[in-house]
Amino acid sequence: KIGIIGGTGLDDPDILEGRTEKYVDTPYGKPSDALILGKIKNVDCVLLARHGRHHTIMPSNVNYRANIWALKEENCSHVLVTTACGSLREEIQPGDLVIIDQFIDRTTKRHCTLYDGQHSTLSGVCHIPMAEPFCTKTREVLIETAKKLGLQCHSKGTMITIEGPRFSSRAESCVFRSWGADVINMTTVPEVILAKEAGMSYASIAMATDYDCWKEHEEAVSVDKVLKTLKGNANKATSILLSAIPQIGSMEWSSTLHTLKVSTRSRLMSTWD
Repeated sequence: KIGIIGGTGLDDPDILEGRTEKYVDTPYGKPSDALILGKIKNVDCVLLARHGRHHTIMPSNVNYRANIWALKEENCSHVLVTTACGSLREEIQPGDLVIIDQFIDRTTKRHCTLYDGQHSTLSGVCHIPMAEPFCTKTREVLIETAKKLGLQCHSKGTMITIEGPRFSSRAESCVFRSWGADVINMTTVPEVILAKEAGMSYASIAMATDYDCWKEHEEAVSVDKVLKTLKGNANKATSILLSAIPQIGSMEWSSTLHTLKVSTRSRLMSTWD
């Protein structure tokens, strides 16, 4: 079963057949919105709008833990997400897709673990490894799918996640470039971390909408600019999901998922250790 978390302008429920809505609660509170259950070419899917269907939840206030927990409780083995982002590289042009493989965390206000000592179902402290944050096997499927569809897609990239909701200053944008970041958004962290703790295969389709504000002689990022680019290119991410999900559904994942599960359990420390 595939969980889909849709970002800004990329959470259209019409991609699912036979849709039903399900409102749930979790030990961490309520998810961003109802879960939309349905199928994509006979593969069970669960769609969740990251910011709510009317985009009423700012990045810092997204209940990332509840979102991931809800998808895990629905027995999702994978989480495929879409996210709008700014480009920090000349070669990543607005409208391009990036299948990110690394992140830099610049957030300050978010719960970054399910193991917070407040929930009896998850005891101990989880020191989850993050050398490879995203599922390599799932990323490969997304990359190959994009190639087959003839889409301009970058096969790797480092995402820097800032707190938001403001955009970067020009000085910050230039610093992030000097650090080796390729794209910038406000939501990859802690979502990717929590999915890994939950033992789910996580991969992200990032869509560049602008050049942030580092590029001279280029209009700085704005809400209007982001939405305009998304409106013209959201079908790219959708087409990847519609083609990749049936392929993912036909593949063998037991070894990959077992490795994720073992990875989490082996990193747990309790007061007895």
